[in-house]
Amino acid sequence: MEWLDKVKWDAQGLVPVIAQEQGTGDVLMFAWMNREALAETDRCGEAVYWSRSRAKPGS
Repeated sequence: MEWLDKVKWDAQGLVPVIAQEQGTGDVLMFAWMNREALAETDRCGEAVYWSRSRAKPGS
């Protein structure tokens, strides 16, 4: 996926993401995604985040 190459990843290979309530725009959560999690989010249509403490993806 070429668009993933355009993401500005940090030194750990992560990018910060914000989850928002669609209707109100309220911020629900700040989280992290790595390349695998962002690609899976795009593929399945549901957010998949990167757990820094467990060092693995999760929903």
